[in-house]
Amino acid sequence: EKLRIYEPSNAYDFGQIINAVHANKDKAACADLLTITDPKKLPVLLSNKLEGEILLMFIQSLEHYVAGKDPGLVYQHLFYLSKAERFKVVLALLSKNEKEEVRQLFDLLSENQSDQYSLEDLESLKKVYEL
Repeated sequence: EKLRIYEPSNAYDFGQIINAVHANKDKAACADLLTITDPKKLPVLLSNKLEGEILLMFIQSLEHYVAGKDPGLVYQHLFYLSKAERFKVVLALLSKNEKEEVRQLFDLLSENQSDQYSLEDLESLKKVYEL
C-alpha cells in the first residue's frame, strides 16, 4: 500500500510521516515528502528529532529520486538540514560507509550543476558535513 504523503503543517505531522516512511523503508515516499516540503522549514519540522537513520534516509532519497531532476532543491535541503538541532551529533555518529553515501550525493551535485548554487557554495557546505 502506497503511503499518502502530504505537506506537514507542524513538527508532529512531519514526525508521523517520517516514522511511517522509515518503517516502510519507502525512499520514494521520502523523496515525495522532501519535494513538497519547503527546505527552509526543515529545521523547525525536524525539531529535535533528527537521527542518523533519518539523515541517511533523506540522503538516499535525495540521491536516488531528486538529484537528477532538481539538484537545486537537494542543495537547499542539505543546507537547511545542516541547521537542524542535533545535526552535529548525528553527523559525528555516522560510520565511514554512511559518510561515503553523503559524499556520493555531494559528488552528484557537482556533476549536475544548478543555478541555485555555485561549486564554491557546494564546497563550503561539504565542510559543514565534514567531508
